[in-house]
Amino acid sequence: MFLVAMLLQTAVSAPPDGAAREIDVPRAETSVEIDGVLDEAIWRDAARLGSFTQYLPVDGRPARDSTVVLVWYSPTAIHFGIRASSSGGTVRATLSDRDRIDNDDFVHLLLDTFDDQRQAFLFGVNPLGVQADGVLRDRSRQAASFGSAGDEAAYEIDLSPDYVFESKGRVTQAGYEIEIRIPFKSIRYQPGREQVWGFNVIRKVQYSGYEDTWSPVRRASASFLSQSGRLAGLVDLRRGLVLDITPEATSSVRGTAELDGWDYSANDPELGANVRWGITNNLALNGTVNPDFSQVEADVAQIQFDPRRAVFFPEKRPFFLEGIEQFSTPNSLIYTRRLVDPTGAAKLTGKISGTNIALLSGVDDCSTSPDADRPFYNMVRLRRDLSGQSVLGLAYTDKVDGNDFNRVVAVDGRLVFGGIYAVTFQAGGSVTRQDEERVTAPIWQLSFNRAGRHFGLNYSMTGIHPDFSAQSGFISRAGVVNASLQPSLTRFGAPGASLERWTGSISLSGTWDYERFVDGRTPNDPKLHLNSGFTFRGGWRLGASVLIESFKYPPALYDNYFIERTTAAGVDTIPHIGTDRLYNLDLVMSVATPQFQNFSGSLRVIAGRDENFFEWAPANVFFVTLDTDWRPSDKIRINLLYNHQQYIRPSDWSTVGQRRVPRLKVEYQLSRAIFLRLVGQYDAQQQDDLRDNSRTEDPILLYDASTDAFARAVAQRTNDFRLDWLFSYRPNPGTVFFAGYGSSLSEPRPFRFSALERRSDGFFLKASYLFRM
Repeated sequence: MFLVAMLLQTAVSAPPDGAAREIDVPRAETSVEIDGVLDEAIWRDAARLGSFTQYLPVDGRPARDSTVVLVWYSPTAIHFGIRASSSGGTVRATLSDRDRIDNDDFVHLLLDTFDDQRQAFLFGVNPLGVQADGVLRDRSRQAASFGSAGDEAAYEIDLSPDYVFESKGRVTQAGYEIEIRIPFKSIRYQPGREQVWGFNVIRKVQYSGYEDTWSPVRRASASFLSQSGRLAGLVDLRRGLVLDITPEATSSVRGTAELDGWDYSANDPELGANVRWGITNNLALNGTVNPDFSQVEADVAQIQFDPRRAVFFPEKRPFFLEGIEQFSTPNSLIYTRRLVDPTGAAKLTGKISGTNIALLSGVDDCSTSPDADRPFYNMVRLRRDLSGQSVLGLAYTDKVDGNDFNRVVAVDGRLVFGGIYAVTFQAGGSVTRQDEERVTAPIWQLSFNRAGRHFGLNYSMTGIHPDFSAQSGFISRAGVVNASLQPSLTRFGAPGASLERWTGSISLSGTWDYERFVDGRTPNDPKLHLNSGFTFRGGWRLGASVLIESFKYPPALYDNYFIERTTAAGVDTIPHIGTDRLYNLDLVMSVATPQFQNFSGSLRVIAGRDENFFEWAPANVFFVTLDTDWRPSDKIRINLLYNHQQYIRPSDWSTVGQRRVPRLKVEYQLSRAIFLRLVGQYDAQQQDDLRDNSRTEDPILLYDASTDAFARAVAQRTNDFRLDWLFSYRPNPGTVFFAGYGSSLSEPRPFRFSALERRSDGFFLKASYLFRM
């Protein structure tokens, strides 16, 4: 009743959004040198944007540090000049690779070129002119949960896309200055001679941890972008011919350790090309032939908490990153990494009359098919703007592999109303034909969000049928229904107080087997999480959670588990029937430092009683995630990421399973275009002899159907070390030269580094050049 009363009260008393600002941008038939010095006469005539306000951690307060943005445009580009004040010695600025400026002071320019308040081009620059670019979209604000401080911004940033633009910056005695030129041919915008663009500026001040915006943004809103200002008076923009051609050449050598020595195989140099054609101001066609999809950095090893859930790895391949934001769907029904080794692909993205259009077709290599066919993929994403910030979408995917196919279709939408409320939904299904058998199955989702300044509420429910298949998408776990309810409360400290913001939340959630949910039964895995998040003056952040959970025995996970039972009559093999339910109680703590001049870090610890999936028994768990960044100079970055996961049997305090993954990355940035990177990652895993720890203590047997034999689940250990280095020259997103080497090694005892044996290695070269017509 308390939640209902709060909803009714705030539905009629929600505070209004801040007034949006609008600026007429002057036009000049001139050009300037992009050198980070705003000394040309045109800057004195530029439109001047000031009076920034704080957005995080407390909204509505005047910004502590002054920011002035100057803007004008020429027929072919829009220009920005930034003067950011900061007290002496507080500016955080380093040379780094593209999209790696999160630890520095930075400014993000948001250009909503369709003025639709759904998404905006993002152009970010740090004080030295290093670039970050991508797309910013609205999202529901996240309350504190699972040990995080939470209650973050009501937007999400996708840095996958890359755009060609110019920027230079310099640190001054008063702070820093930046100069930016964005060509009109690098972006899409609405048709018509006269343009009005949504616009805002986000400035991150690292020494204080504050985030300021030019157009005031309030927390009590379901949309961040709806509170943007506008750039008006843009007329007669000239893109010219938009045609980018990027030929590329690659070569590689791979080696594998064999019993009789090393087996090396060298691939012949391969040629490929990517083409981007701007058909109109708002529509682009991309094509690729024999593309290089080598990843210049290996995926970060991820620790699984639940073996029933698949691990997600983000897309990194250049062709797919162009316009990838257009393919996003609520349940990741489009996942471009399903195209493993395409021989060719084409993509059409843009916006026509209020409808976002994204189509991708590709042909994969026959090596990715079990029957040596060439799989064909088609992925379609349409989104139609409705009134306000509401949208209605359609997703369709089609994979054809010989006589087999998988097709998925789903409709979705986001409805925004009352200023602070948003409802998101999706409903669809899959049709799969495999070996002449056809199967259909549904997927559905519904969520509700209230974005109040003090009181927030999130409710969501997602159902995925056991037979639902998305072979062109990513489904972490099928056959379940997940539901959660999370009310949250936020309080703010007075100006100058040590505690600037506190957020508390209660998370009630449950996971059902799909049929169990349909039958109206209680959830398999109910959970109650009590969360608190604190933000302190200076940027310190602290999170704490208490997790009260229970998990029901999942028999499908233990199909091949049996018990070796010794009786007076001899040894018998019986099925593994685990304890019906395990009960958990965990404490989660996290702390994050501010961005100091040379150092920043975060630590998260989980400790308590949790499920032991190795044996399906209770375990005392200890999980640690440590992430530190050290910047000894403005050209050197050293990152240490360490993941530790340990399960201890309460009965005798023996370790049943342990995984330790330290990862060290060292980057030396010779210039903005050239860097050297060395990455070393160690993965040490161990598992004890498995036994029926929750019941009989008898040994566990694993059944192998291929041999129709049982074998004891005996102790095992792996100690793998991966070493990668890379030389990179990238003056712009399309022109690159990479030279890299990677080696995989192993040893019998962990972290000795004295008996390492090389198992495989590889060397690769890549060169490409962007021809911009």
